[in-house]
Amino acid sequence: MMSMTCHGLDFGGTVFDLAACGCSSNVSMDRRSVRNYARSVSRTCNRDYAARRLLCYWRDIARCRVSSTKTPKTLLNGVTQGPSTLLTLKESRGSIKLKNVFEVVADDLQTLNQNLRSIVGAENPVLMSAADQIFGAGGKRMRPALVFLVSRATAEIVGLKELTMKHRRLAEIIEMIHTASLIHDDVLDESNMRRGKETIHKLYGTRVAVLAGDFMFAQSSWYLANLENIEVIKLISQVIKDFASGEIKQASSLFDCAVELEEYLIKSYYKTASLIAASTKGAAIFSGVESSVAEQMYEYGKNLGLSFQIVDDILDFTQSAEQLGKPTGSDLEKGNLTAPVIFALEKEPKLREIIESEFCETDSLNEAVELVKKCGGIERAQELAKGKADLAIQNLNCLPRGAFRSALEEMVLYNLERIE
Repeated sequence: MMSMTCHGLDFGGTVFDLAACGCSSNVSMDRRSVRNYARSVSRTCNRDYAARRLLCYWRDIARCRVSSTKTPKTLLNGVTQGPSTLLTLKESRGSIKLKNVFEVVADDLQTLNQNLRSIVGAENPVLMSAADQIFGAGGKRMRPALVFLVSRATAEIVGLKELTMKHRRLAEIIEMIHTASLIHDDVLDESNMRRGKETIHKLYGTRVAVLAGDFMFAQSSWYLANLENIEVIKLISQVIKDFASGEIKQASSLFDCAVELEEYLIKSYYKTASLIAASTKGAAIFSGVESSVAEQMYEYGKNLGLSFQIVDDILDFTQSAEQLGKPTGSDLEKGNLTAPVIFALEKEPKLREIIESEFCETDSLNEAVELVKKCGGIERAQELAKGKADLAIQNLNCLPRGAFRSALEEMVLYNLERIE
């Protein structure tokens, strides 16, 4: 027998208790019964349907839902709060181009790009071709750019003239972890395209894709250990755990119309914001600033990361397949209910019926997408993204004014321009 106990989640002083939905929070499960159930389903159904049935079986007997013992201010802030700081800043800036934002750390990014391919290929020639595809797929390098921007902004506080090798290594580690997670995501989602190019598992097969992702996770962990800073090691190690938690949480709530905004934000933190928050805080730690400044950099990364994820989820409904590089509404089709859907479900019962049918009717997906737009789901999600962006801007008040702080502010504005 296997005993599963749900423990608390701590988000910046707010503790979430994991309470079972419809079952005890300490549930005993027989491994053999689950395995036998999966076998019986797989004999009579195709693989995808069997996986879905098995997932439902797990949810029925031991699904755990996140509930809070007190108001989760650190994640729900910005839901109703007006973005006054953001509006003031936007009025003073023109249209934001990412290339211009990164200009102040262009040399740092160029050095990073030169290093990334050799990191994978040097010890593993078989993965060299995959490495070229991985790091040449048109990525924005947003996360390492944030590391460099925060590193230089916080270095000014303590009078540090140049970045340390630890700053630079942290940027490489962050990009390797991010890329490894994308490779594994594409395998799990069976995605054939990313950023308009074929994915690794499509080109080289699942085996090479999994190995490439595993190697980058392992290599990044080795580099991380060699930084010899226990605070940063714990910080980044938690991110890798968060990735897995996010995937499990998403898989356990597919087509679940009872999912709440709080749960969506926690999942988004796990899958997106956790890495960005760790990146920005780690950079501040290596600059040697006070802990209060490092904590504000963590909050900046968290709020920016949540805003980015919300915007991405909005674009899944508003952009064309050509712009997205995947079909419109693809997340919804897979049962992943994001902020626009959660808001629309509050107003449209028919949307719930369509989703719970798993789009079995012809053209039902297109109907669901239109209902999300009609019921104001997009607009409310936009307000949520702006609320998080406003908090991110406020988190930068501890930094000295200058080119690096301005670039960090413009990162926030650039994200919002994607939905304007």
